[in-house]
Amino acid sequence: MKKKILIRIGSLRHGGAEKVLVTFLKNLPKDKYEIDLLLNLHSGKYLKEVPSWVNILYLNKGEMITTNRIQDLPVKAFRVLYQKILKMFPQILYQFILKGKKYDIEFAAIHGMRDEILNSPLKFSKKLIWIHNDLKKTEFHNYTDKEFRKFFGFDKIMVISEKIKQDFETIAITEEEKDKIVRIYNPLDTKEILSKSKLELKNYNFDKRAKTFVSVGTVFPQKGFDRLLKAHKRLLYEGLNHKILILGDGYDFENLKNLKKELGVAGTVTLLGFTDNPYPYFKKADFYILSSRYEGFPTVLFEAITLKKKIIATDVSGVREMLEEGKLGLIVDNSENGIYEGMKKALQNDPIFDTYTESLINYNMPFDLENSVKIITEIIDTI
Repeated sequence: MKKKILIRIGSLRHGGAEKVLVTFLKNLPKDKYEIDLLLNLHSGKYLKEVPSWVNILYLNKGEMITTNRIQDLPVKAFRVLYQKILKMFPQILYQFILKGKKYDIEFAAIHGMRDEILNSPLKFSKKLIWIHNDLKKTEFHNYTDKEFRKFFGFDKIMVISEKIKQDFETIAITEEEKDKIVRIYNPLDTKEILSKSKLELKNYNFDKRAKTFVSVGTVFPQKGFDRLLKAHKRLLYEGLNHKILILGDGYDFENLKNLKKELGVAGTVTLLGFTDNPYPYFKKADFYILSSRYEGFPTVLFEAITLKKKIIATDVSGVREMLEEGKLGLIVDNSENGIYEGMKKALQNDPIFDTYTESLINYNMPFDLENSVKIITEIIDTI
């Protein structure tokens, strides 16, 4: 008999957790599980990649509303109120939207779905959660020790880095709670990355006279693109010619466009928006730069490692683990100045980047798509 699984996530927009979830679903055996994927908002670039055998349900339909335009406010308010009511009275959700279905496993695909799963009226289902962020960072200031303790209501807590695992182990009281925590590398299809990187570049021409730094991510403050642009401006002022290419979209996109204009860097910074295949840009660029203020385990770095790129990354959760304490790329201070100093080294042809290239050539990936999927399915099968 197939195991019945409910998976919850906000939407399938172009974020790391969303991409990882869809990669996982695409590599599951379809004859083994019966999966309902419940979205708060039926939107996102990855919707089309969800396997046809996965049943997609949703609370609201339409694109995410990121503005406060008067004409958008009624829809925005309705969505918030509707989701709040269903969160307060989960019996309504389970009876009318989920049609009274009984699930063997309820799975929160992101930490933000913690309470929705823990408050499920299905008391006998096994509960699973996937943590993609470093919740100890100040940006998640509401995650006090008391809030952390709530996660131990799950039967298994899957985390994506050693740092996050240690944070949870520190809060754990018993050995049984520690046993709930398991670190799993995000499923990443390296063959697909290498194959897609060979496809044709669209709507961007690389300048052979200037080194290009590429960065990929959802455009919101976490990713630190504002700091990247400010560091870029400082380097240009010092006469260090180069280009910045940012791939991604998000609610902060207009603010970033305005900052680009304010700094007067329209000729050297390109905001290309979202692309479903960033890998040819990775491949062609001189450097990959991660300017994030915080992360859980930035999968994008493994993509850059797969393509043997010279990497500069801020010292956020997961980076030291991924770059082997600086053996595979330059780790800089988590600040605008750190980004500036790292880029300056790159532009001044610091020989340390040659050592990174040599290390990457001989590097064996510590993660494997098949292995990651196998570990998660073993948890699902034995939980």
